[in-house]
Amino acid sequence: MSKEALRAAVLAALEAELARQTHAALDARDESISEESRAENKYDTHAQEAAYLAEGQARLASELAAALAAWRALRFPEPGHDRAQLGSLVTLEAGRRRDLLLLGPTNGGLVVASPADPADEITVVTPASPIGRALLGRALGDTLPPPRTGAPAPRLAALE
Repeated sequence: MSKEALRAAVLAALEAELARQTHAALDARDESISEESRAENKYDTHAQEAAYLAEGQARLASELAAALAAWRALRFPEPGHDRAQLGSLVTLEAGRRRDLLLLGPTNGGLVVASPADPADEITVVTPASPIGRALLGRALGDTLPPPRTGAPAPRLAALE
């Protein structure tokens, strides 16, 4: 599978979210300074609430911009690498369940369609997550601790 196509899918999802957050921040900012938001009395905090919302959404947009830079700078491991590392595409199997995970620098939980087969979903995990920490340094065939008592232990079935 082309990891550059996978990166492009992640970047497209992040860019779409950045556009939404930027638009929301600008709307909230406009709301906070509009004439209709002027306080009618000392208890009217509509403009202040809109300003707080604009600040939070601008912070989210800034975090998304940093995430885009991290994904653009990510160097994928060479083909044939034998240990899971940042940029690895991992297939985990546990019983009948099969999960495709991409070890990425940010935005764990993001789900994108596989460029090879759009019916397959690939979930981004980061080293900050328990599953990401458990995957780092694992080799093909290694098992991970089961997610809960009585559950089958996931096995690293493929590594790209």
